[in-house]
Amino acid sequence: MKQVTIYTDGACSGNPGPGGWGAILIYKETKLELSGYAEHTTNNRMELLAPIEALSRLKEPCKVDVYSDSTYLVNAFQKGWLDNWIRRGWIKSDKKPVENRDLWEELLKLAAIHEIAWHKVKGHANDALNNRCDELATGEIKRRSGK
Repeated sequence: MKQVTIYTDGACSGNPGPGGWGAILIYKETKLELSGYAEHTTNNRMELLAPIEALSRLKEPCKVDVYSDSTYLVNAFQKGWLDNWIRRGWIKSDKKPVENRDLWEELLKLAAIHEIAWHKVKGHANDALNNRCDELATGEIKRRSGK
């Protein structure tokens, strides 16, 4: 299996509001930057859409290290939140429905194809690739919404 590294970030101007996502895929010496925009969304949706878009670009099953500053994203996999939500019929421990179920389901489909290790990085710190993903995400918001 090919080894791929993915960095992702999502951003929102207002929550909800216009949002952007950014991702960087790295395979050997090749780096691909991706970004996108949603007119009316939430920060959490953008945090989920970034890895979905990045993983969707992979043409075959890969070993993937995904780095994100989103506790929401990383803990859902690392701490078994997703398993618990699914077991309870997409209901959280507080008895409320899981938000963004559509994106979680899409992410689970992609995660089933690849061997993924999820890594939490500190946001807005000294991680150059995480900072670049933030620039891509916020750049989409500025460029497309003027905010």
